Amino acid sequence: MGSLRAEMSRALFETWVQPLRPISYQNHVFTVGAYNTYGKAWVEERLGSRIGRILEGLYNEPVTFKVAVSNSFYKEPGESPKMQPAAPAPVKTERAQAQPRVETHEAAESTREDSEGELSGEPRSRKMMLQRAYGSERARLIQPERGMFITGYLFSNWLPLIGHSAFAVILAARTLCYWNPMTGELRNVVETEMGELAERAAVSVRTVKEVLNSDLVQRYFLRYRVRRVMTSNGVRTAGISLQVRMDDPLTPQDQLKSGLLEDEEWYLAEFSGEKE
Repeated sequence: MGSLRAEMSRALFETWVQPLRPISYQNHVFTVGAYNTYGKAWVEERLGSRIGRILEGLYNEPVTFKVAVSNSFYKEPGESPKMQPAAPAPVKTERAQAQPRVETHEAAESTREDSEGELSGEPRSRKMMLQRAYGSERARLIQPERGMFITGYLFSNWLPLIGHSAFAVILAARTLCYWNPMTGELRNVVETEMGELAERAAVSVRTVKEVLNSDLVQRYFLRYRVRRVMTSNGVRTAGISLQVRMDDPLTPQDQLKSGLLEDEEWYLAEFSGEKE
């Protein structure tokens, strides 16, 4: 539990991991109980292999990790047998730390709201909410557990400065990267093509080139360098290497007002000076 807590956001940990209960350890099989099938599936799919490795390290032997649906022990002393436990409420400040390509906290928020509704007598079902979010073909296509968090600051302060096209290209570039502010894990250098960025942002390749060469965008959000290869017909372009800033910088105006200056060389040395 301690290892997983350090690797996950607080909302996800409290919603999916903390409610697990140990059931047994027999014949090298470690079994825990989840409250329902949705919790069981979530833990198995996303954490099964990781928990298995943790257990093997603890027991110093091969261990199979298994999740079973077993809600008979989810009752506090004196609690009515029919009462379902309220899902742990995620801390609201966690939402400000969400990031692209990381599990969103919307499911955790909805779980809390539905559980509170059940305890107050409202005809709302936590189980039905989870089924709507994760248990349908529609949800499989939409993937509600994967999302991109956009700050109000980026929308309200940067969008008027850089325009809608640049805004779309920046978000499209961020979908190619990964950043977890909770653990510090960052993967923000990717190999791509301007055509792929254009398709993701729903703009033309020409617009992507203009955005990538914009002074404001290059200074604060995106840096690129062209990849070139030697062929029998000479040198040709083979796409671009892109470095993406994942957090939102202060606008130049806000830097002057606050006296908090941004580091304008946030990128690697090899990404300086490219123009096309």
